[in-house]
Amino acid sequence: MNFLSTLGTRFRTADPHHAAIFKGMLTVAVFTLLGKLISAGKEMAVAFRYGLSAEVDAYQFLYSLVSWPIGIWCSVLTAVLVPLAGRMRDADKGAIPRFRSELLGFGLLIGTVLALLAWPTIHVVLASGRSGLPENTALFAEAALPGVILLLPFGMLVSLQSAWMLSAGRHINTLLDSIPTLFIAGAILFFPGGGIDPLVWGTVVGFVFHLLALLIPMARRNEFESPAFALASPVWRWFWQGFGIMIGGQALMSFTVIVDQFYAVSLGTGSVATLGYANRVLSLILGLAAIAVSRATLPIFSTAAPEWSAKIHSVAAYWARLMFVAGIAVMLLSYMAAPWVIKLLFERGQFSAADTAIVVDVFRFGLPQLPFYFSCMVLVSYALSQHRYKLIFYSGVIGCVAKLAGNLLLVPPLGVNGIALGTIFVYGFNTLFFSICLWRSK
Repeated sequence: MNFLSTLGTRFRTADPHHAAIFKGMLTVAVFTLLGKLISAGKEMAVAFRYGLSAEVDAYQFLYSLVSWPIGIWCSVLTAVLVPLAGRMRDADKGAIPRFRSELLGFGLLIGTVLALLAWPTIHVVLASGRSGLPENTALFAEAALPGVILLLPFGMLVSLQSAWMLSAGRHINTLLDSIPTLFIAGAILFFPGGGIDPLVWGTVVGFVFHLLALLIPMARRNEFESPAFALASPVWRWFWQGFGIMIGGQALMSFTVIVDQFYAVSLGTGSVATLGYANRVLSLILGLAAIAVSRATLPIFSTAAPEWSAKIHSVAAYWARLMFVAGIAVMLLSYMAAPWVIKLLFERGQFSAADTAIVVDVFRFGLPQLPFYFSCMVLVSYALSQHRYKLIFYSGVIGCVAKLAGNLLLVPPLGVNGIALGTIFVYGFNTLFFSICLWRSK
């Protein structure tokens, strides 16, 4: 009892930023964990219906291509809009509705233009045989393309509304991220003989309902305006300062996913699906860490008063070290639990014991990235709070080059396992880069 009392006293008297980060991280982690459990259920349904089939290869290939710009947009909005919205609420709250209306119009326009460009481009690539996909897989991709393209405008709007909710400190949007997952699982289970269609249309309908779940609460709070196709708000000047360079950095960093997809395609049928299954289990861990860390630390780092700058630096250093140690612990636990987890999630229906062994190997080769990834998320949040957008751009360059180098070195001797292991180069070099740059600027 005395130990607990002493521990509680020390916690209350510690730097208040530690308490705020811990509270936010715990809240987000709970919501993220619930979402990841739902996602795990969806993966069980996919494995049961499809196994390592051509349909999964085709869906995963298209989804990776389409989600690339959505992921860039989401990351940039989180990095730029969250600190900017905090500044606007303190300085000029009345400017928010106009900017929110114009940003909504901008996001809708971007998503529509991207969809109109992506559809014919991907169609030509698939029809000409330049995708690298086997013929039957390419045919599945052709059939799925019209539906998957719809994810671009919906995904852009979902990312935008999620960023507004995060900027207001409403972490419930983390739980809402699982809505598409529920619809995918439902479509697969209720339409078992539909080929690739349940995967595609379950995803599209899920995105629609995800968007509605974000818009309705905002409308009830009078925080939603109709889109305006103009850039007249004075806030745009501040928005563009970080937006352009962040786009470049995030495009390069996220391009590593596209690189991996094309490397996997070259390794034959089932390789994309194998990498996809392993990455989806890894994403349960990485997503939990990334969302919990970034959504808990970025608002705290961004809203700290100027006189707290030295303190925030030490807080960031503390949490970077702590998350590195946590990453090592999670890596070791995940390595030991991998066979049981993969079997529990996937081994049923078309997914055999041999498939489990293959996916376990790929998953284990991807685990060494965890300590560096966990720590890097804290350092990225700190850099963003300091408006060090050039560092984010250079980290994208480093990550892209490191992934290409890792795949060139590791894929020939290790195959799909080499693709998974190569990710350690991305986050290892980036952790070193951020540590040197941020610590020198102390």
